[in-house]
Amino acid sequence: MRRRTSHTSPPDAQPRGGTESTSRTLYARAGDPEGSFPAGGFVQEIRAELRRLAGPHDGTPRLDDLVEQAATWAGQDRERYRSLMERASSGPPGAGDVLVRRAALGCAPLGLASGAWLQWLSSPGNADDAVVLDILTLYASDVGVGHPRASRGSAYLVLLRHLLLSENAVPRARLALERRIADGAFYLPALLLGMSRRPDDFRPEILGADLCLRSAGLPPALSLVRQAHPAATDWTAIDPGTVRQAGWRSGAEQSRVAVEALLDAAPGGRGDVSRPAGGDAERVALGFGWALAALRRWSDDLHAELDASLDPAYEMAELLRIRSREGSVYHHDFTLQDRSLSEWLKQSRTDPGPLLEALAGSRLVKPGRSSASSLVNGLVGERGPMFRVFGPEDLSVIRRWIDALPAGGDGPAAVPLPAVPGRDPLVLPSLHAAPPEQGRTPSGLREAYHLLQRRTDTPALRRFALTYVHRWLARSRHGIDNGELQLPERWSPEGLRPWLAEQHDRHGREFEENADVPVPSREELIDSTLQLAPLTLIDGSWLQGFTDYEHASSEIGHSLFETYWDELGNGEVKLNHPLIYRQVLAEMGIELPPTGTPEFARWPGLREGSFELPVYWLSIGRFPQTFMPEVLGLNLAMELSGVGGTYRRARIALRKHGFSTRFVDIHNTIDNVASGHSAWAADAVDTYMAALPSSRGTGAQARAWGRVRAGYRSLNPPRGFWARQAARRARAPRDPR
Repeated sequence: MRRRTSHTSPPDAQPRGGTESTSRTLYARAGDPEGSFPAGGFVQEIRAELRRLAGPHDGTPRLDDLVEQAATWAGQDRERYRSLMERASSGPPGAGDVLVRRAALGCAPLGLASGAWLQWLSSPGNADDAVVLDILTLYASDVGVGHPRASRGSAYLVLLRHLLLSENAVPRARLALERRIADGAFYLPALLLGMSRRPDDFRPEILGADLCLRSAGLPPALSLVRQAHPAATDWTAIDPGTVRQAGWRSGAEQSRVAVEALLDAAPGGRGDVSRPAGGDAERVALGFGWALAALRRWSDDLHAELDASLDPAYEMAELLRIRSREGSVYHHDFTLQDRSLSEWLKQSRTDPGPLLEALAGSRLVKPGRSSASSLVNGLVGERGPMFRVFGPEDLSVIRRWIDALPAGGDGPAAVPLPAVPGRDPLVLPSLHAAPPEQGRTPSGLREAYHLLQRRTDTPALRRFALTYVHRWLARSRHGIDNGELQLPERWSPEGLRPWLAEQHDRHGREFEENADVPVPSREELIDSTLQLAPLTLIDGSWLQGFTDYEHASSEIGHSLFETYWDELGNGEVKLNHPLIYRQVLAEMGIELPPTGTPEFARWPGLREGSFELPVYWLSIGRFPQTFMPEVLGLNLAMELSGVGGTYRRARIALRKHGFSTRFVDIHNTIDNVASGHSAWAADAVDTYMAALPSSRGTGAQARAWGRVRAGYRSLNPPRGFWARQAARRARAPRDPR
């Protein structure tokens, strides 16, 4: 007689994909580089969740103790997973492959976003902050600065492709649709990504969590994947704590540097995390403690899942759960033990055990002999009623289950079918609430300049930025075909390098022809340098959207991120362009307030018109997807504008009046047209344009090129009456979000 298979599930069990997961929703939404998350409730709910999971603690531990705690836990947990792999080697055929597949998928939400939570911690308003530069150095390593598809997440995608598991991995937000992954696997990366969209609210917590993840290193479950596939990908990149490039610190070391720099900068100076309650030190410890608790819980759930999957009945039961909803619509006429298969399938959405047992004893299955079982042969054959209902992976699951069933009359031993592990514990009502308060529209250019330097916004500020960009571009398009010094009317498959060389030659000729033109007076030079400060002190701000994780390592965006990285000095204070410019201003006797403060925007020595172009840069930089062609054109115009001519002339003026030329010298070299920013900018445009004919049709290329041209001209749009009328007539666009 066949012994009954246990199918009891705890009360909190829920079918994977059957109920909306807050973590999945947040994971997908937080991947939007133009996304906006409200203040107020959203921030308060995340803070409460961090405290809930981290739990109470007696005092605040030292950083060394926290780091050791994470590393010790991870080492012990890897041994637990290795033992699981050893058990699989003596289990049913294919058990090891099942563990590898499930472990890789279970780690995918975190692995594909490794380091992404640092993406918005730099902004135009803090681009000269030493702490931010340390963070940016860490992030640059994570994205593989200077190379396309070189991020830690890209290395994880290579692993998924090697294992043929990447169907829902690109773009990353699509992973939230992957039903083979437990809801709980999204919890840790989703909250981190959500916090990354409110960087001013969560910087210490993000850095604490980051240090925890890097101290733990390679997620324990991936140790068995690495053991089975040592050459499948760059495992050094997947481990967030390792060194990625020669001469760089390891991820764990650089994260520690960033945390200590944050604590040094806090009131009271250098100290451990055992500092007064409520300060940055305690918040770092909270982020660390929350991340370690989340890691433990996720790893425990994943281990339980892998352990259960060593029995083929577990995977078979899960397959029934996943496929039961659509299957229950059919099969009303097929009877199994006096019940229609449709009824069995409806029950299987929450409890597949009874159907599993019924199938094992039916004529569809020959225990121990899948090759003779009609469930995976005639029924799914090209003439069968279930042709193409199951994919190859599904059929493998069914065959493993049948082959593991004992042949003979005793039937299968009682096998527990655990509930789906990793249920999503996250509750964020604000994520699904009505739109937040609209906020106040900036009263003018100066207030807009101040507000737009931060990453976070309000609906009113977003509308202002969109409207400003739309009108600026309308003005830039006015009479574009009659304008001088523009991009060619059509893009050529030969690319922009020949045109770029011609422009450089022209700059050189103009410099020689104007050699006898008198340089500005000392007073004129000082005034022009001052009025350029609102623009120059936010150098690279038009590219701020390309710090987003997927843009920063894309074929188009990697060079734009590297340009941004260069503008801020490659993480070094002495090379930071805004700070170098402030040194020139100081030589001129000008001490301006910090750029991100209201006092800077209100400084009386700065004229109103000096904020027009900077506000455009800050506005368009917030929309890297909506205005990608225009940003590419603007970037090319900006990087090319001074090379070979303007910078050389500025150098002469600065030297004559006894001021440092370092700022213009640096730009004239790093912006060069052979291997510098100008060349990168041209290549980014060519990469964008070259992809259009095959993906969007021939007409798309002409339309996109028109937008690139408008972006190029937007650096210096026409200022006449009719051009400004065109801007005023332009209707504000609808918010793309």
